[in-house]
Amino acid sequence: MSRRRQPSNQSEAFYAHARLYDLMFPGGGPAVDFYRADADRQGGRVLELGCGTGNKLIPIASGGQPCVGLDLSADMLAEGRRKASERGVAVEWLQGDMRAFDLDRTFDYVFITANSLLHLHEVEDLVSCFRSVRRHLAPGGRFVFDVFNPSVRLLVEADGVRRTRDSLSFVDPDRGDVSVDVAETYDAAAQVTRGTWYLSAGAEPDFVVAPLEIRSIFPQELPLLLSLGGLQLVERFGDWSGLPFAADAPRQLCVCA
Repeated sequence: MSRRRQPSNQSEAFYAHARLYDLMFPGGGPAVDFYRADADRQGGRVLELGCGTGNKLIPIASGGQPCVGLDLSADMLAEGRRKASERGVAVEWLQGDMRAFDLDRTFDYVFITANSLLHLHEVEDLVSCFRSVRRHLAPGGRFVFDVFNPSVRLLVEADGVRRTRDSLSFVDPDRGDVSVDVAETYDAAAQVTRGTWYLSAGAEPDFVVAPLEIRSIFPQELPLLLSLGGLQLVERFGDWSGLPFAADAPRQLCVCA
């Protein structure tokens, strides 16, 4: 499960290791292909909220569209600037909070990817974010985001036991093989999964220990949250290929106006 950006206070430390984050979540794949093609079809100015190190935004900007990336984490933004400069791609990087921002301009395409929206735990924060997006959408603009589709079974299994996530292991040029362990519990009242992530190398057990807290947004509540923010859910897909959303879909890929 990809977890992304725009940290809450509880999760800020998780994103203080931007280089390691990119090694653990190297980007690419169908998500990049989807957003790049979708932004290209829409055309115009692009804004990514919770942009992190630019794994989605830099490929879009490489096609020549004017792009702005906003993120709360200075570490992630610094890595994004380095990567964009290295590739000769122009992106405007801004530090800010997706809950409330004013960039004094509008955009034709605004997106939030890889569960970044789920760092906003309170209804008020989600609605405030959507209202900020609404204010920044140009006439005919498009707002697109993806969040996971909560699995009650997986939420119940979040029992606080530390387990290794083999799929997230990676090689650090400085440390060698790095393993990733995660311990999670689910707070049903808050709809928040509270986790602790442990990164370990052979000579450095637990060299990073960082909390990460992710909200669940259930399918039935999502259109209401959007409407409170002045937005309308136009389409909802279940995967990157554009299949219609279904109960067992892995994600909610939402197109709004």
